Amino acid sequence: MTLYFLLKKPPFGWWGLVWLLLLMVSGPGVQPLFGQGTATLRGTVVDSLSGQPAAGVSVGLQSQPGGTATDALGQFRLGGIVPGTYLLRIGALGYRAQTLPMTLTAGATRTIKVAVAASSLNLSEVTVSQPRDPNQSLAAISHIDQVLRPVNSAQDLLRLVPGLFIAQHAGGGKAEQIFLRGFDCDHGTDFAVSIDGLPVNMVSHAHGQGYADFHFVIPETVEQLKVYKGPYTARFGDFATAGAGEFTTKTRLEHSQVKLELGQFDTRRALVMLDLLGATHHLLSKRPESAYVAAEYSFTNSYFDQPQHFKRFNGLAKYTGQLSERTSLTLLGSHFASRWDASGQIPERAVRDGSISRYGSIDPSEGGNTSRTNASAVLTTALPHDAVLRQQAYYSKYDFSLFSNFTFFLHDPVNGDEIEQTDDRHLFGYTATYDRDDQLGARPLHSTLGVGTRNDCSNLGLYTAVQRRILSTTTEGRLFEQNLNAYLDETLSLTDRLTVNAAVRSDFFTFDFRGEATNAVGQQPEPLRGRVSHARVSPKLNLYYQLTPAVQLFARSGFGFHSNDARGVIRAANANVLPRAIGSEVGSTFKPLPSLVVNAALWSLHLQDELVYVGDEAVVESTGPTQRYGLDLALRYQLSHRLFLDGDFNYNHGRQLDAPAEASYIPLAPTFTSTGGLSYKAPRGLGGSLRYRHIDNRPANGDGSITARGYFLFDAVLAYTTPRFQIGATAENLLNVKWNQAQFATETRLRTETDPVDELHFTPGTPFYAKVNVSVFF
Repeated sequence: MTLYFLLKKPPFGWWGLVWLLLLMVSGPGVQPLFGQGTATLRGTVVDSLSGQPAAGVSVGLQSQPGGTATDALGQFRLGGIVPGTYLLRIGALGYRAQTLPMTLTAGATRTIKVAVAASSLNLSEVTVSQPRDPNQSLAAISHIDQVLRPVNSAQDLLRLVPGLFIAQHAGGGKAEQIFLRGFDCDHGTDFAVSIDGLPVNMVSHAHGQGYADFHFVIPETVEQLKVYKGPYTARFGDFATAGAGEFTTKTRLEHSQVKLELGQFDTRRALVMLDLLGATHHLLSKRPESAYVAAEYSFTNSYFDQPQHFKRFNGLAKYTGQLSERTSLTLLGSHFASRWDASGQIPERAVRDGSISRYGSIDPSEGGNTSRTNASAVLTTALPHDAVLRQQAYYSKYDFSLFSNFTFFLHDPVNGDEIEQTDDRHLFGYTATYDRDDQLGARPLHSTLGVGTRNDCSNLGLYTAVQRRILSTTTEGRLFEQNLNAYLDETLSLTDRLTVNAAVRSDFFTFDFRGEATNAVGQQPEPLRGRVSHARVSPKLNLYYQLTPAVQLFARSGFGFHSNDARGVIRAANANVLPRAIGSEVGSTFKPLPSLVVNAALWSLHLQDELVYVGDEAVVESTGPTQRYGLDLALRYQLSHRLFLDGDFNYNHGRQLDAPAEASYIPLAPTFTSTGGLSYKAPRGLGGSLRYRHIDNRPANGDGSITARGYFLFDAVLAYTTPRFQIGATAENLLNVKWNQAQFATETRLRTETDPVDELHFTPGTPFYAKVNVSVFF
C-alpha cells in the first residue's frame, strides 16, 4: 500500500495537476461524476487448459470505439458504457477469437469470467493497437515471429528483434556484438535486455559496459518477446538508447519433452523439460498452479582449425500459481555454466600469405569460462480501485574469466599481448510497479508508478598473461555500483482515436571503485579509488492516433541514456558519465490487407559526448557526440492458411558530429540490413522455413579507409511433427558462403614483423553447417 499513497502525493511537481484532477473525479471514495446512468463490465480471462490468468488479451465492445486489455492477473474493466445489448470481443494472437452477447443495465456492474483456447496463427485476427502498452508498437510483429521463426539457440532469440544483428568473436562462449539502428552496441551498451524481469546487461563489466550474455536462457522455454526501439518507454533506463528487449519464459508446459541434437563439428545437445504438477496436482494452493524444470547440455568443437571444446549447461525451475483470487506468485531459479577455447579474430594478411588458414588462429590459448546463478520471486496483487501491484526481488551470482589477445605482439614482442579479464559479481535488486485504471472526466486513464533499485558488487581484474599464465596486474579492485530509479507513466485517451502517453523517469547512480591500476609494464601500481554520484531525469512524450481499426499512426519522443564504467567515472568524475540520448520517430502500424501487417518508422537519435572505458586496455576514451537517423520497415504476410512471408528492411545513417567530414564515420555501424523468409507452419505434419539475412559493407574506422565486409546468407529449417514426437533438421549458410562474422580495424604486430599494421581483423562466419534433432513429447 506504500506505493498507493505515493500515488496520492506524487513527487513529480508538474504531474501534480493531473493527479489532482484524477483524484477529484475518480479517487478513493468518490464516485465519477459521469458514472450515473452508465454500466460497467468487469471480468477475468484465463487460459482454457491451465486455468492461469491470460495477460494482455484485447477486450472491447464490437462496433464501439476504445477497448482495453487484461492486466497481469487476467482482469479487465470497461466503464462508462451506455446501457444496451452488445457483442463483447475477446482476442489475442495465438488464441481463438470470441464474441459474446452482453446486456448491460444502467448503474449496474456485471462481472464475467472467460476461458480462451489456443489456436493456429491467423493474421486476419491481429490488431494493430496495444491499449495497455501503446509503446509496444512492434507487438504484432514480435508475436508473429515468436510463432513462425525457428529458434535453435540463445543467439536466435536475440535475432527475433526486428533489425537486430549479432556477431560472435570468441568461440561462442561470450556475449555477442549487437548491431541495431546504426549502433555497434558492442555487447549491449545501447540495447537493454531482460528475461523474466532479470537484467541481463552488466554494468562496469570486466570486458565491456552493458555486457549482455544471453546464453543462460534455454530457447525452448521462452514464451514471449516484447520489443521497444528507441528511448521512449519509461520502464527502461540504463542502456535503453537504441532500444530494449523483454523476454519472458513459459508459465507452463503443454507437455514434457526430451530432445537430442547432433550436428557437424562434433556438435551434440540434449534437452529435458518436465512438467511437475500436471492438471491435477497442487503445491502451494488449490487454485491453478504450474511448475516445471528444464535442463540442457551442449558441446561442440566448432568449425575452427583449433578445436573449441565448447561446453555449456543450463538448468531452470519455475513455479507459477494463484495463491488467492487476488494474488499470484512466480518463483524462478536457474544455473548456467560454460567453458570454451577460442580462435579469436585474425588479420587478413596472415590468411593472404598462408601463415594460417581462414579458420586458423594466431594465439590458440584464447578462451574462458563463465557461470551465472539466478533467483527471482514475483508477487502480483490486485488492489482496490482497479489497481495491480507487482513486486519482484532478484539475485544473481555471476563469474567470468576471459583470455584474449587482440594485438598479438604489438605491446610485448617477447610474451605477446594476451590478457585475462575477470569478474566475480553479486547482483541483487528490487522493482515494484503500481498500475491503476481510472477515468479523467469521461476518458480512460492508465497510470503506472514504478520504483526500483539495482546493486552490483564485484571483484574486477585485468591482467597480462601468456598461454593463460598470469604475468602482471593492470587493474584490480572492488566495485560497488547502485542505481535507484522511479518513474511515472500516464496513458490518457484524449478522444476515441487519439491517445497520449507521457512519462518521466529519474535515475540516481552511485559509482564506487576501490583498487589499483598500472598502465605501463614495470610501473608501480597506483591507487584507483573514489566514490561519485550522478543523476539523470528522462522525460517521454508519445502520441498514437487510430485512423481506422486497421491503421495506427504514432509520433514518439524521449530522452534516454547509458551509464559508463565505474573505473572510467572515477578517473574523470567531472565528465559526462551518463551521456544523454535524445530520440524521436514517426510511423505507423497498419494492415493494408486483412492478412498483411506492416510497421514503418522514420527515426532520429542524437547521443551526447560520452566517456568510454575500454576494458581491454584499461584506458578512457571520449567518442564525441553522434547523430543517427534511419528508416525501419517490417512486414508479415499470410499467403495462405499455412504459408507466411516476412521481411525486415532497415536503413541507418550515422556520423560523428565533431570529427572532420572525411573522418566522421561511426566505425562498424551498419547502413543497411535486411532479414526475411518464407515459412510453412502446420500444427502437425511437415513444416519448414527458408530464411535470409543480409548486412552491407560499412566503414570499420572513422575515415572509411578500412571496410567491414557485408554478407548475404541463407538458412533452412525442416520439421515433421506429431502429438508424440518431432523430427527436424537445420542447415546454416546453405550456399557455403565465406563471410566475416565479427570484424574490427585493429593495429597489430605479428611475431615475425618489425612494424605494426593497421588493417581488418575478423572472425570467420559459420560455413555450411547441418544438424538433426529428434524430440519426444509425453
